[in-house]
Amino acid sequence: MQKVNIPSDRPVFDGEIATYWFEDGILVSLSKPVKRTVENISGNVALVRDLTGGNRVPLLIYLVKSPVPDKATRKLSAEMLPANYKAMAMISEPGLALLIMNIVFKLKPSPIPVKSFTNDKEAKEWLKQFL
Repeated sequence: MQKVNIPSDRPVFDGEIATYWFEDGILVSLSKPVKRTVENISGNVALVRDLTGGNRVPLLIYLVKSPVPDKATRKLSAEMLPANYKAMAMISEPGLALLIMNIVFKLKPSPIPVKSFTNDKEAKEWLKQFL
């Protein structure tokens, strides 16, 4: 996966499961390799809501490998996506995003548009339609 540089020219927000910043109206998330739990997902939803002022935004997420969350956490993750996000572009090594999609959305499809990419230029282009 491409190297991600956390910007130094804008505010950066550090959460338990990811680091966030904004680029041209898109929320960018750099995942951390921690196990997702109902508690840290709930806290992350609140953090993102604070960052966005409660507005739904397109999300560009750089995925990293992390332990598979339990069923309750996967369910909460899927349910909370549309609360904060209009669309989600995932950037990862080939196969990782698909694995995560299969785990989180095994029972029903994603409630928002989700697409997987291997580079952020294409991902940002795709997300612009949701601004």
